[in-house]
Amino acid sequence: MNRRNFLAGGISLAAIGAAVGFSRNGVNAAESGAFEVVKTDAEWKEILSPAQFAVLRKEATERAWTSPLLEEKRKGVYTCGGCELPLYASETKFDSGTGWPSFFAALDNAVGTTTDYKLLLPRTEVHCRRCGGHLGHIFNDGPPPTGKRHCINGLAMGFVAA
Repeated sequence: MNRRNFLAGGISLAAIGAAVGFSRNGVNAAESGAFEVVKTDAEWKEILSPAQFAVLRKEATERAWTSPLLEEKRKGVYTCGGCELPLYASETKFDSGTGWPSFFAALDNAVGTTTDYKLLLPRTEVHCRRCGGHLGHIFNDGPPPTGKRHCINGLAMGFVAA
């Protein structure tokens, strides 16, 4: 590898890093007031546990198989852990075998999506449309009728039984 290739590669990686930093509308948009529910990090830390804050506000991912919501079987509604907006009906939940609660569809007007490049390849990130809280990702390997798998962090949600 010569110096020119090395520099070109470094510049490319820097450009990708900049794109990653500016591609997410979720939390950055929430901080700019683009969502209905807007709070400072200090305000979020007052109402969320440290683990919830990491997932909902800093886009962390909980460890697989650790969410109590993974085994939730009752009828009801899964809500945003940040603002309590109803997100998913229990009828859309399925066992994906991935270790995270999975759904084949969100409720109408409940979630928004952005393109996430954190792993360099594009993924569809899903967030609460009201507060911008990071929920997880959507993949194209789900069951009918949508063929989608909303792979959601249990820490990002609450559950209200019917």
